[in-house]
Formats: sequence, structure tokens, C-alpha cells
Amino acid sequence: MSAPDPLPHLLVAVPVVIAACRAGAVLVRRIGQPPVIGEITIGILLGPSLLGWISPGAAAWLFPAQTLPYLSVLGNIGLLCFMFLVGLELDLSALRGNSRTAVAVSQVGIFVPLALGGLLAAGMYGSFAPPGVGRLPFVLFVAVSLSITAFPVLARILTDRGLYATGLGSLAMASAAVDDVAAWCLLALVTAVSVSGSPGQAVVTVLWSLVFVAVMASFVRPLLSRLSRRAERLAESTVLAAVFTGLCVSACITQEIGIHALFGAFLFGVVTPRHSRSVEVSAARLRAFAVPLLLPLFFVSTGLNTDISLLGSDVTQWLWAGAVLAVAVLGKFGGATSAARLSGRDWRDSLSLGALMNCRGLTELIVLNLGLELGVIGPDLFTILVLMALVTTAITSPALTWFRRSAEPGPAPATGTGTGGDDALGKDAGPAPGDGDSLPGDREPATAA
Repeated sequence: MSAPDPLPHLLVAVPVVIAACRAGAVLVRRIGQPPVIGEITIGILLGPSLLGWISPGAAAWLFPAQTLPYLSVLGNIGLLCFMFLVGLELDLSALRGNSRTAVAVSQVGIFVPLALGGLLAAGMYGSFAPPGVGRLPFVLFVAVSLSITAFPVLARILTDRGLYATGLGSLAMASAAVDDVAAWCLLALVTAVSVSGSPGQAVVTVLWSLVFVAVMASFVRPLLSRLSRRAERLAESTVLAAVFTGLCVSACITQEIGIHALFGAFLFGVVTPRHSRSVEVSAARLRAFAVPLLLPLFFVSTGLNTDISLLGSDVTQWLWAGAVLAVAVLGKFGGATSAARLSGRDWRDSLSLGALMNCRGLTELIVLNLGLELGVIGPDLFTILVLMALVTTAITSPALTWFRRSAEPGPAPATGTGTGGDDALGKDAGPAPGDGDSLPGDREPATAA
């Protein structure tokens, strides 16, 4: 007997997820939170934490087992597009005049939570490590997951507050950009260690990764720069197809190397020229489709893997969850604040910078899903870390309001030319789902949904 056709179920599940995530984004934006908070929450509520607990039959009907792999694949395609866009918008020019402070804030903001997270993970190993997972990959992964900053959502918060074009905004973006690059490099190393069966294989994976980065920087980047000048004469649909093909090929190569497809998509975005109109239009169209329509499927896949009932009434589990949250905030907020203060910033700017660097958003979910996929962490720790990501992202905006309550409003954000959403195509559509982690090139970033 042939397997049932999953298409009818997908035709129901996909629009339900998109509509629910859109509604969640709109609701939380009305209370001053980045839309990604609503999308993460909706994803969790549609999973076993609420819908599967209240009505297992309804959950099984909406998300039957045969459709889950397809939802995951579609969500991951959206995720690859998003990572390409993040790489495309990664602009290190903000380092000019801020390089010393930005490097200090980003590196302290990584290595303090990395060290504290490593100590915490060493204590959690016996209780949370899945069978067969070595101590080193487990400790490294948990440590890296606590040192993440959500570069895109940070940009969105700064833009909404009118701080994007200020000195604080430039410093925060520069710090987050350096943090982002360092964190992804560390995660690539952790992935290599986790996937490889021996230290020798891990070394080979790292070496191949370095070769790939070198080829992308020294050969592919100049080639794309030359091609982008000729692309102005091509049809926009042709350029869009070429961009999408390039990110897929790059993602495929890193997947084969052993450091996950996400790194390839991100790196392809980094080496793609930013100042070509044809590339900008293609990136805007890619974002206008992938972010509001495919990325919500990633949120619901995350929610289906998040089960708060796994923590149940076990006080020990909740104590561990509290310890994870405390270490995440102390390491990231405390480390970044201290580094900014020691670099000569006043207390208000230092505390504001610490609050911004403590924001984790969608970037953290990407990292956590990678860890779950690799089998480095189990569902219980995955749930704890997802809750940590949700809380630390949710407290960023109120904390920034508190620390800057006596500040004068900043200047209006400068008009961007990057990969905005619908508005980058000449439409004032407001933020789409995923805009909580939207990119700093949005033309109307503060428009209410």
C-alpha cells in the first residue's frame, strides 16, 4: 500500500502556521516587543507544550507524522535564505572609530559566557547529555549556545528606537557583527568536533572549512563582484535564480564538508556584493517570499521539538533552567557591560549595550536546532535553552527602555538600501513575520504592523 499523500495536509498546515505566526508577531509588536517573540511563542503553543497537551487529536490532525519532514525541509529552505540575507547585511564598516571598544565588548561578551557556560555544562553533563555524546562536544555546544547575540533582531530594536544612526547604535552593531562572526566560527568548530568520529577527522573537517573560506574570499568574492556589474543587463528573474542557486551550492558544499549547510548560505551572503541594484532587488524579493512564508515553518518545527511538560514538576529540572538563564544573562549582559565601561563608555551606554548584546532571538533557535539535529543535546535541554532564548530576547526591549529612560529621542534612522522586506520593493507593507529578526536595510523599519 502506498503512503498517504501529504499534500492535502500541507495545504492546511502551511497557511495555518503562517497566519498564526503573523498574528503572534502583530500582537507582541503592539506591546513593544520584537515580532520574533510572538513567532517563537506561537511555534511553542502549536507544539506539545499546549496544543498537543490540550488536544492531541487536533495536533495529530494538523501536523500528521507524514507531513513533518516536508514542513522541516520547507522551513530549512527559508532558514537558508535568511542566513544568506544576514550574511549579505553583515557590514563591518561600523567598526570605523569603534573598533577597539567593539572588539573588546564582543570578545568579552563571548568568552565570559563561554567560560561560565562551559563550567555549567560540565555540571549538567551527567543529567542532560544524550547517550553516547562525549563530554567535549556537549560542553562546547552548551557554552557556545550561551554566548550568542542575535545580530538581526538587535538591528531591528535599534531602528525602532531611533538609535540605529547614533553612536550607541553604531557601536552595538559593530560589536554584534564581530560577535556574530566569532560565534559562527566557534559553532563551526563545535559542529566539526561533534560530527567527526575522531580528533583526526575533526582536524580534517576544520582544514577543509578553512580552504572553503579562503576560496570564497579570494576567488568567489572577486568573481561575484565582476559578475554583478554585468548583471544589470540581465533580467531580474535571472539574477534571482543565480543568487538562489549560489546560496544552495555553497550550503551543499559546507554540508558535505561536515559543518552544516547554514554556514555555506551565510558565507555566500558575506561574499556577495552589496552595492549592486540587481543583487539588492533579488535579495529583497527573496526575503519578501522566504521570510514571511517559509521561516514560520521553522518556528513551528522548533515548537514541535519543544515540550515544556518534559520539565514537569521536577524541581531539579526547573533549577537547572534557572541556572541556565542566570548564567546566560550574567555572562552576556555582565561581560558586555563591564567591557564597555572599562573602555570608557558611561554607565547608561554600557548598560544599554549589555542589554542589547544579551538579545538572542532567532539566531539562538538556529543554533539550538542544529544541536538537536546533531544529537549533541536532548529534548529536555533543548526546551530549557529555547525558554532561555525567549526570555532573554523578551527582556531586551524593556531593559533598554529602563536604562535609557532619561535619554532624548535619537535621530530618525537613515534610509537603507539593503535587503528590506516588501517596502524594499516599493511597498509600505509593514513588518512581515520574521521581522523581529529582520535586516538593517529595511526602508521603513519602524512601521507598525
